[in-house]
Amino acid sequence: MSELGGRDGRDRAAGYLVARYGEAAREMLPASNDVIACLFAHRSVRAFRPNPVPDDVLTTLVAAAQSAPTSSNLQAWSVVAVGDEDRKARLAALAGHQNHVREAPLFLVWLADLARAARIGEAEGRPVDATAYLETTLLAVIDAALAAQNAVVAAESLGLGSVYIGGIRNDPAAVAAELGLPPMVFPVVGLALGYPDPARPAAIKPRLPQHAVLHRERYDHEADAGLADYEDRLRAFQRGQGMAEGAWRAQVAARLAGPQSMAGRHLLRAAFERLGFALR
Repeated sequence: MSELGGRDGRDRAAGYLVARYGEAAREMLPASNDVIACLFAHRSVRAFRPNPVPDDVLTTLVAAAQSAPTSSNLQAWSVVAVGDEDRKARLAALAGHQNHVREAPLFLVWLADLARAARIGEAEGRPVDATAYLETTLLAVIDAALAAQNAVVAAESLGLGSVYIGGIRNDPAAVAAELGLPPMVFPVVGLALGYPDPARPAAIKPRLPQHAVLHRERYDHEADAGLADYEDRLRAFQRGQGMAEGAWRAQVAARLAGPQSMAGRHLLRAAFERLGFALR
């Protein structure tokens, strides 16, 4: 992979980092190439043109997803590609009535899939009792997440935009029924995907300073100190995007206040069990 070409390429990457970390980031440009610049430029896209995503692009995204790491080569994930307008509308309603799920020309639902392993065990005449344990469920969820993120990076490199839809877990049993999922398959996350609408551009959202997330050798219990600058940068982002302004720490506390703030996802363990996951 070639490095970013010339000063213009490095300036672009520096600009992305400034959006993430503020002006001080101009002094911290690390080694970069086109892949890293693509990662730096990520933003959640919720406004799409109506242009369909071609089948060859979908094939490429799935190939990128299958190129992600997978524990013990179990490949314990699948994905359902949804383009039907009525089905997207029903999934949008299940995910909290998010308009961008309906507007996106393609909606991908990433699945933790242990049903394939169960079918293999049956065909081989061998037990696969480890599928009943929490570790294996976690393995499948991680596999699905890694695959999805590879697809996101590939999509952005091809000029597409996307946004993850955690609301797909608001009512997993209803989503499973809509998609015809067999037992031992769980919808982990949705992904609204399409070509960004230039009339409604998305911006790069600021992130915490690296000292808050990067710990060297041992966990730094003082890493949360000095987040006032981040609060200011996030408020500026919110103003620029026409969003309601709010303090990040207050948002974290509100989002995690209790079952009432979880949009039905406090029942997730029961949903896993209902869909055939024992979670021992």
